[in-house]
Parts: sequence; structure tokens; C-alpha cells
Amino acid sequence: MKRLIDPYGRKIDYLRVSITDRCNLRCVYCVPGKGVKLVPRHQVLRYEEIIEIAKIAISCGIKRIRITGGDPLVKRDVVKLIGSLANIEGLEDLSLTTNGILLSKYAKDLYLAGLKRINIGCDTLDEVKFSALTKGGDLKKVLSGIDEAKQVGFSPIKLNVVLLKGINEDEVLDFALLAKDSPLIVRFIELMPISPKRIFKEERFLPLVFAKNKLESLGTLTPTNSIPGAGPANYFEIKGFLGKFGLIPTITDHFCSRCNRLRLTADGKLRPCLFSSFEIDLKEPLRNGASSSEIKALFYKAAEAKEKERNLRREDFGRVMSQIGG
Repeated sequence: MKRLIDPYGRKIDYLRVSITDRCNLRCVYCVPGKGVKLVPRHQVLRYEEIIEIAKIAISCGIKRIRITGGDPLVKRDVVKLIGSLANIEGLEDLSLTTNGILLSKYAKDLYLAGLKRINIGCDTLDEVKFSALTKGGDLKKVLSGIDEAKQVGFSPIKLNVVLLKGINEDEVLDFALLAKDSPLIVRFIELMPISPKRIFKEERFLPLVFAKNKLESLGTLTPTNSIPGAGPANYFEIKGFLGKFGLIPTITDHFCSRCNRLRLTADGKLRPCLFSSFEIDLKEPLRNGASSSEIKALFYKAAEAKEKERNLRREDFGRVMSQIGG
């Protein structure tokens, strides 16, 4: 089997699959104030197409798949999709990212279907701020979802916190303390400019060193490599804490040299890099009867198209984050 290896020797074994561009929140750094034009439903990949693409990807050497959105839990029969993917021979790791709003409803069924790892986005523990950041979201539902995920056995549970200067910088320690008596992995992430310029405001950017300094006030940060997953986070533990911490320096210390991923958008476009508008269409060839070997060739083409490093100076990344998949 020919593996997916890009021109710089990086082995590609991780595929992020957005199954919908629809979401039940409107986070200010993810969706423009006026919203985005949603992909017509008939242009969104059908589950059987996602499963077929996943099988082909795995035959190319993909070992890990993460389901994203929008929010994947707004998609009808998502549990059925998870069950089908979990049963594909050769897939070593299946995970999902959600905003947590619907997690308490689906956590048990997702776990029983074969999903073992889950990431939950939550940028504030203040109900008023949460509602403002998400344009009406209910923080209680997210916290309930986290509790339910713990109860049914998800491990690890990763809590993603985007740092926002002037909004949640005073909550770093509050988030950190969630990991004191619980095996949560709290991850702090730098704000990325994958949005219209009017959303990504430089004055909202907070470098990760801010969170790291705050965490060090709780104890010595000891590096650890014992966290399942294929992402770019640097992980740490603090003596006396059941949980751990992840730091993702998306801007101040890029991790291109160890990038191992491709992204599939909800409308079937394969993206070699988050910070590029270059895409390869898989949906139309698939719907026009392309063979597995022809689709496989498109995966190799995507790997060959990966750039050595991202380019943040680009004026346009093609889509906002909600359209690409978190």
C-alpha cells in the first residue's frame, strides 16, 4: 500500500471530516454577524459517500478520523454514521468535535456506537459572556454535556478554550481548576484568522504564553506525551491534578513541520491546508462514477499539494472556519 507522504516527507495519516456546515451556535470568531451562505443540502456529502471516502482514505494510510462541523450533532442520524465508521477495518482512532449543546442527548449512544474520544469547545464559564459570544447559547447545556460524557466513559475528554483578550483572559485559572479533581484535558488555543477581517480583530489576540504563565502559578508544568490523538497540542501535567493541559500555539509557534492532516469539507472538497484556499473536489467525481482508484489518486494529489509552511499573509483563506470544519 502506497502511503500518503507529502513533498517534505511528512506522513499524512489523519483526516478531519466535516459532515455539515450548520451549527446551533454563532460564535463571533467563527461566523460573520450576518451569517454565511450555507451549502444547499443536496450538495452536502451523503453518509454513504462519507463512508466510501473514509474507506478509500484508510486504504491510503489514513489511520485517524475526526468528525467535525458546523456542529456534527445537529446532523440527523449522526450516531448511525459513527457506528458505520467505527466498524471500518484499519481505522485506529475515531473522534468528534462538538460545541456540547446537544451532547447530553447523544453522548451515550455515540459511545456505544464506537466513538471513544471527544473534544468540546467552550470559551467561557460565565453564562452571560457565553450567551454573548455564541449569540444566544446556553452554557448550562454544555456543562451538562461534559458531565454526561464523563458518566458514559469517554476518555480523554478535551475541552478547547480559544483565548480572547478582553473576554476570557480572566478565566484561565477557572478553566484550569476544572482539571484538578477531574481527568479533563483543558486545552488553550490561540485565536486564528480564519474568518472575515471584521471578525478577527488583532486586539482580541492573546498569545499562549499568557495562559502558560497563569498555569505555572498553580505548579510546575511537566511535559507529557501520554495523550491520545494526532493534533498539534503540547501537553503538560501539574502534580496533584487529575487532568492535564494542552497548549496550541497556532500563531506564535506554528507546527507545520509535523502537520499530518487533510481536511474534507461538508460539500466534499479535500483541503491540504487550513490556511489555504486550495481544494480538490471529491464529491463530483464520486457522484459521476469515479472508481476507488481514481478517488485514491485525488488523495495522493492533495498530499503532493501540501505546502511546506502556512502563509498567514494571504488575503483570503477561501472560507470561514464554520465552512471548513473546526
